[in-house]
Amino acid sequence: MKLISWNVNGLRACVGKGFLDFFESSDADFFCLQETKLQQGQIELPTEKHRQFWNYADKKGYSGTAIFAKEAPQAVTYDLGIPELDTEGRLITLEYPDFFLVTCYTPNAQQGLARIDHRLRWDDAFRGYLRALDAQKPVIACGDLNVAHQEIDLKNPAANRGNAGFSDEERESFSRLLDAGFTDSFRFLHPDATGAYSWWSYRYHAREKDAGWRIDYFLVSNRLAEKITAAPIYKEVLGSDHCPVGLELDL
Repeated sequence: MKLISWNVNGLRACVGKGFLDFFESSDADFFCLQETKLQQGQIELPTEKHRQFWNYADKKGYSGTAIFAKEAPQAVTYDLGIPELDTEGRLITLEYPDFFLVTCYTPNAQQGLARIDHRLRWDDAFRGYLRALDAQKPVIACGDLNVAHQEIDLKNPAANRGNAGFSDEERESFSRLLDAGFTDSFRFLHPDATGAYSWWSYRYHAREKDAGWRIDYFLVSNRLAEKITAAPIYKEVLGSDHCPVGLELDL
């Protein structure tokens, strides 16, 4: 089974930069998107092989997620079920006989950690949500989780210590998520790999210099870890400030 996750940072703009070429060539069973920045009816994508599931933010041109799935799910759930966290279209869950698939666009703590309290409330709720799913059947969770977990996960850890995405609070929160029964699929296969980034700032020619961060993930329930066969990062794919990340499972 092949899955791909991509923060497209505006799907309409990404479509103009070759999104559909990668979508078609990748031929994934599941293709998950974050930061679509769409409202209902603003785009039509020809995905004949895939069913489409969308979650939109109340605010126009902001956030949003989508999943394209070849196989019809048993059930579809949107959001966390917590009103104050459910206005930004950040979560979609598909249920299948043997697993749940969740795509997530985690809130950014913002400059000066201005939104860190909201971010940590989200993290706590998301962790509890995944644990509840995991108690029923294995979980595959992907998306832009907006945190570089370890120093190895970004180019300049010393300069970014305490910044949004690399604050102690966010890193510790991510550790608690893993400790709740989940495996970082990329690090499972590549525990010591450096230069494995999925996001680069638009400033300072960061992508040209490969001064990036790994903040896009596929997490799996621990009991699926041994079924991971590949966890690619498609650094060569342009169209967003993020690149796609993938997961291949022998299910």
